[in-house]
Amino acid sequence: MNELPEQIGDDILRLSSEGDAFAEAEDYPQALRCYWEAWDLLPEPKTSWEAATWLLGAIGDANFLSGDFVAGRDNLANSMHCPDAIGNPFLHLRLGQCQWELGNLDRAADELTRAYMGAGDEIFESEDPKYLSFLKTKLKPPPGGWPKKR
Repeated sequence: MNELPEQIGDDILRLSSEGDAFAEAEDYPQALRCYWEAWDLLPEPKTSWEAATWLLGAIGDANFLSGDFVAGRDNLANSMHCPDAIGNPFLHLRLGQCQWELGNLDRAADELTRAYMGAGDEIFESEDPKYLSFLKTKLKPPPGGWPKKR
């Protein structure tokens, strides 16, 4: 895979770090501004770069955390066209959560299953328990039953 030109890569990393700091402070509009500014620096075709995967993931995460589930669904779905996104448990988790919040329960079950299969129940530990509870209604228990809460 091609590497981004050094200056562009550095600028994307700087903007992403700024976006992460805003997201940590729960200032999602500013986080999104930084992430989109970084996105705009990606050469075409944008979805061919590894940076596109984690930028759209960060954008979708900020969308989800700010309650904009439609934008989260759309951005996370678009991330699935980027390198190494399919099979990424976190991306599937957030996409599944957005789908659940939008009432798209079949899609939610599919994405949350992918998250569970990739990372186990640990990925749900810091999330609202409603998502794992929902998933448990859609899957057969693993051998030995569902893990007990830690």
